[in-house]
Amino acid sequence: MRLLEEILAFNKNFVENKEYEQYITEDKYPAKKVVMLTCMDTRLVELATKSLNLSSGDVKVIKNAGAILSHPYGSIMRSLIIAIYLLKADEIIVMGHYDCGMQNIDTEKLIKEMWKRGISSETFKILKYSGVDLKEWLHGFDNVKDSVKHDIDIIVNHPLVPKNVYVHGLVINPENGKVDLIEDGYERRLEESKLQI
Repeated sequence: MRLLEEILAFNKNFVENKEYEQYITEDKYPAKKVVMLTCMDTRLVELATKSLNLSSGDVKVIKNAGAILSHPYGSIMRSLIIAIYLLKADEIIVMGHYDCGMQNIDTEKLIKEMWKRGISSETFKILKYSGVDLKEWLHGFDNVKDSVKHDIDIIVNHPLVPKNVYVHGLVINPENGKVDLIEDGYERRLEESKLQI
């Protein structure tokens, strides 16, 4: 049985046996009014939320490779803005993790893999001609803590993020779920309010 067939067969039984009932939440709004940006690493599928005592319905989770907010007006930032204004989130957690595949990524190796899988030299030429620096675009980060701080700075300084939204930074160990605090959003907002006085 191929993967899609296996998934759909499981889903049929899942619905027929009403296994979905354990995941039903009150509504679409996060109960703890929080949205989390984290990595798509398979080790974090459940660990990222369970390690913080967040259950189904408590949090909106946005995932991408490396939990990287690469553009202040890209899809990740748009999702955060929507979570704030339409889904009632008033706190944001940026959670990176140790041993991330996006740290010190070998872009040369990645581009070679693209060649092997059929991406033509013509495509690479078009990208280069269009001003796309593929190595820069594919580059992740050099230090996970610095990456989390970078994301926080983009969010906190974004003109559409209200000053009463708290943005916290965490880095999780994917082996045991231990979380290190990188930035306390409450403290940051408190310090900012003192500077405005």
